[in-house]
Amino acid sequence: MGCFCAVPEEFYCEVLLLDESKLTLTTQQQGIKKSTKGSVVLGYVFRHLNLAEIDYFGLRYCDRSHQTYWLDPAKTLAEHKELINTGPPYTLYFGIKFYAEDPCKLKEEITRYQFFLQVKQDVLQGRLPCPMNTAAQLGAYIIQSELGDYDPYKHTAGYVSEYRFVPDQKEELEDAIERIHKTLMGQLPAEAEVNYLGVAKSLEMYGVDLHPVYGENKSEYFLGLTPIGVVVYKNKKQVGKYFWPRITKVHFKETQFELRVLGKDCNETSFFFEARNKITCKYLWKCCVEHHTFFRVPENESNSLSRKFSKFGSIGYKHRYSGRTSLQMTRDPSVQLPRPDQRIERSRSKTYPKRTQQTGQYLYITLTGSNNSSFVDKSKRDGVDQI
Repeated sequence: MGCFCAVPEEFYCEVLLLDESKLTLTTQQQGIKKSTKGSVVLGYVFRHLNLAEIDYFGLRYCDRSHQTYWLDPAKTLAEHKELINTGPPYTLYFGIKFYAEDPCKLKEEITRYQFFLQVKQDVLQGRLPCPMNTAAQLGAYIIQSELGDYDPYKHTAGYVSEYRFVPDQKEELEDAIERIHKTLMGQLPAEAEVNYLGVAKSLEMYGVDLHPVYGENKSEYFLGLTPIGVVVYKNKKQVGKYFWPRITKVHFKETQFELRVLGKDCNETSFFFEARNKITCKYLWKCCVEHHTFFRVPENESNSLSRKFSKFGSIGYKHRYSGRTSLQMTRDPSVQLPRPDQRIERSRSKTYPKRTQQTGQYLYITLTGSNNSSFVDKSKRDGVDQI
């Protein structure tokens, strides 16, 4: 790879997509420069994926301290200082920014497929925990989408073990997935994926964007931004939930984050949390403003609480979400969805060495023609990066 430092405007970026493929964006190929706005970069990705319901998605990046940010469509790439300081080359991660409350109701199959890929990744990487019976049901839908109907001649013993579904995967789960897969005869990939999303959306942590904070006496909490509001967790248990229509103010100053909530008695109460630093506090505030705007009830369909939605600024900072809201996407008459004759190209999942029946371990066989083989303990199998 050549040196990109010689030309200040030169830009070379890899976008990691949800199917683990990569899209390369460069100055030479697409004319993208550091002065290019984020909306242009997003446009290239959306066109590459043939997405029309684009407002659910975004591009993330990591700074050098592994703090993640969303690419701002209204800003130039050069204005994303944390991104520019990491390269060249640069890396962006495509993913869901706003999780639909009911992903099964998304209008296009291609959108539902991208949601399927994201949620599947969330489960695999531990962001969306689920009990074993649910994990088995989800895993069976993945196998049905991937391999089709169970065929005893093609799907020999241990075939499920070639795929990864959850962290620290056990043989017991794989056996349960195989049993359920045999019952899903006739389901097309699109049907299996919708059924997958139908189960996943009921999980407690579905679509929860977690942010670590401190409460009283430096107690550790997480604030979770969701389609319905802000959820507060302590010791992995939910201790509070504030619905978007009841949140009348979001504010931050230095490292202090404030949520002002209107109670059932019509009195406002402020809840204060401390972030690790000013950067993470501002990022939490920005994400909260965007989630609130995206999922809020419009004024003409809500009660008087909606008039309080304007109190979301912070001293010296202004931020507005510029995309369409969830409701606007479902009611926009200018966009006729689903589009006719759309063809979905599904990617194959990464596969791993098959587990052997005799040992319960994974057998690695080289694919280069060599006769060498060795046992690889499941604890040493390929991991998945999480950002």
